[in-house]
Amino acid sequence: MTTFPTDYLGRVFYLFENFGESFIRGAGVTLAIAVISTIIGCIIGFAVGIVQTVPTDKSENKIKWFFMCIVRFFLNAYVELFRGTPMMAQAMFIYFGAAQVFNIHMNMWQVAIFIVSINTGAYMAETVRGGILSIDLGQTEGAKAIGMTHVQLMLYVILPQAFRNIIPQIGNNLIINIKDTCVLSVIGVVELFFTTKGIAGAYYTYFESFTIALIIYFIMTFTCSKILRRIEDKLDGNDNYDLATTDTLAHTSGLYKYREKNPNTVGNLNLDTRDGGR
Repeated sequence: MTTFPTDYLGRVFYLFENFGESFIRGAGVTLAIAVISTIIGCIIGFAVGIVQTVPTDKSENKIKWFFMCIVRFFLNAYVELFRGTPMMAQAMFIYFGAAQVFNIHMNMWQVAIFIVSINTGAYMAETVRGGILSIDLGQTEGAKAIGMTHVQLMLYVILPQAFRNIIPQIGNNLIINIKDTCVLSVIGVVELFFTTKGIAGAYYTYFESFTIALIIYFIMTFTCSKILRRIEDKLDGNDNYDLATTDTLAHTSGLYKYREKNPNTVGNLNLDTRDGGR
């Protein structure tokens, strides 16, 4: 190793030159935990959100109504518990509690993904529920009028639209998870924050070490944000598309063009993260 520099930038470059591999490895662990946990959390959130919006009528089937009331009680308890307590406390409680009470000893990856996933699922459950309820009631009535079951209604009418509406929130959860994985350092998960703290403590260079960590965190969150924005644009489709009918005897196809987007339009669900943010 070269002589330890005395100036700030010199120490930053020195630390990255000698410990860059450790920083990158920690960032990889952070990103892997965040991505995997966000995917699993979205699956949990969709399952909970869909169950919470299943219509029930006490007068039609009392047993089904009673069963759904019990299920919703536990799902609401899960959502409120994990939304109302900090992830750091949850990590300590689950990691040490599982070992002490149930004799379950999880490794780093298991406990990290489990904790972040169930936390994300609690937030996504409310997002999915709101996304489903935001779809116009007339579409539900129309689907039922042509004989669709509730499952068909959800799969082919409601969920595709709700999914597009909540894409920005899924992106927000991914970015939050990238940053919040730092709390897992309290149970020994060797992610970016844990790695940075170790390097900073060895050289007493907290300012310089966390400068590197902040830059890496920003690169990860900014890149994920841009990728998700591209996915949103792809889901929006083209501004123009051909109108066509199944009547092959008549030439009725034409060109339809969407109206120009107005950032001041009232009721745009994604105004804060899309048009209004550009």
